[in-house]
Amino acid sequence: MKHAQTVVIGLVILLVSHSLEAQDRWSMESSGAAFATQDFGDADLGTGFGFEGTVAYHLLGLMFATAIYHPAPANSLALKARFQSELETLHDQYQFPGATAAYILPDGTVEVVATGLADVELKIPMTPKSRMLAASIGKTFVGAAVVALAQEGVLSLDDPISKWLGDRPWFSRLPNHDMITLHQLLTHSSGIADHINMEPFIQAFRENWRATTNPFPPETLIAFVLDRPPLFKAGEGWCYSDTGYILVGLIIETVTGHSYYEEITRRFLVPLRLRLTTPSDCFELPGLAAGYLAPDNEFNLPSKTTLRPGVMAWHPGLEWTGGGLVSNPNDLVVWAKALFEGHAMEGRYLETLLQSVPISSEAPDMRYGIAVGIQENGPLGATYGHGAWIPGYCSSLRYYPEYGIAVAFQINTDIGIVDHSTPVIKDMEIRLAEVVMADVRK
Repeated sequence: MKHAQTVVIGLVILLVSHSLEAQDRWSMESSGAAFATQDFGDADLGTGFGFEGTVAYHLLGLMFATAIYHPAPANSLALKARFQSELETLHDQYQFPGATAAYILPDGTVEVVATGLADVELKIPMTPKSRMLAASIGKTFVGAAVVALAQEGVLSLDDPISKWLGDRPWFSRLPNHDMITLHQLLTHSSGIADHINMEPFIQAFRENWRATTNPFPPETLIAFVLDRPPLFKAGEGWCYSDTGYILVGLIIETVTGHSYYEEITRRFLVPLRLRLTTPSDCFELPGLAAGYLAPDNEFNLPSKTTLRPGVMAWHPGLEWTGGGLVSNPNDLVVWAKALFEGHAMEGRYLETLLQSVPISSEAPDMRYGIAVGIQENGPLGATYGHGAWIPGYCSSLRYYPEYGIAVAFQINTDIGIVDHSTPVIKDMEIRLAEVVMADVRK
């Protein structure tokens, strides 16, 4: 599955020039036409699990929301128009079905725009509130949840994972099982391979994607890497691994006694009012744009991800803590600013979050922290973020600390990206960010 490994480095790790020259991977990641254009307003969309959260978290959310949702001055409207124009130019140039994009300014102003179609066959337009699978960007919530638990003294990032998973019947069959720390799982330095790139998983998915329930619960995914030799000694190499993040999800649930989705909902989604971000753990995902992939894709999936607006053709729940969210760029930029400016949780956590490892000797300024790609000297300066691909959808989230801005976008296709035939992701990241940066510099 070489093409998928190449995509992840280009999308996730912010390689110099955003080249796609390392591992391939796939981050795996009610009906009716109205869902694709519905204004959800204050609707819950399934984010409430009955947890109130701490008073401090809610105060944080209120303060952050107040900063964001204020009337836009005239110069802000002009910037939004330029941003919209650039997105439309990119759409005309690359001919993807549709896209959404957003930015957040240093003062918290957020704008989101859209172009093209959320459903080509039904001619449903993409709107600023259209949602798409966010794939590996969901890992940033996994990492944040673990950092929060470490801040609270519930766990330590340096503890061996045997402390929480050692009693599982399969644990001794896990590569490097007696050596791996939680931090190594989070930074992809555990030596565990990625089940997504394994032919047995690819074949199993081809055979089971029509299942009416999730055919790959967490421990079924872990089974694909058992009894295999490690890729390297724990802590002495780097290899992107969704499987590692599935293990992290099990640890989160073990130490908290709650489901992973309950944890991120009460900690982040509710306090920060990320109302367009919900678990992608079922077929029906209101507001979901249709995604498009090549008819000859290697998973033998249909070329359209939805059966009808807001209803997936295959169960997205197999992604879980490898990604596991449906979202929108509006929420993603709010999340990036909160996370990377130290406001996503109580306490001083940024040093921990950004504690990183090198990904390649060929790209010495590229590092990976806790669910964050870090580039100190990129074409647009220092950058923190994550990229994402799941069949039919590509997403990018970038925060630029020198400017205090974040830019995110989602496209409802992976055609021209997984086969490297176009530089659309690189181009969009640079050109959309430059529009915003030019305004901030004034």
